[in-house]
Amino acid sequence: MEIRKNLVKHGATRIVSDYDGLIPKSISFSLELHGTLLAFRLPANYKGVQAVLSADDKVPKRYKSEAHALKVSWRIIKDWVEAQMALVEVKLAEIAEVFLPYAISKSGKTLYEEISGGNMKFLEAPH
Repeated sequence: MEIRKNLVKHGATRIVSDYDGLIPKSISFSLELHGTLLAFRLPANYKGVQAVLSADDKVPKRYKSEAHALKVSWRIIKDWVEAQMALVEVKLAEIAEVFLPYAISKSGKTLYEEISGGNMKFLEAPH
């Protein structure tokens, strides 16, 4: 809910949670930027969080569960969104700059997913 409030405060017009069964796996939202409505998707990679917690011998067993990893992953996303919005509020970045890797392309993939899939030609250094 805190993520949603922050996104709405900064102009999100549509917010949708995506689920894998009963597990919320991402939050998608739309923002109008320069007259164009763009969609973004922020994934909650709780399995990655759980792997890190499970691999750390200093973390008590009760904090290595899937349920706890899910809570931690969403808390991280909340904190990250707050930090990105702070950059926008003090004019260090525009909202599109901070969320650009998560912009959803026509294929339904995020920009990062498009690039990480080998489509990096437009990122090559100039000659």
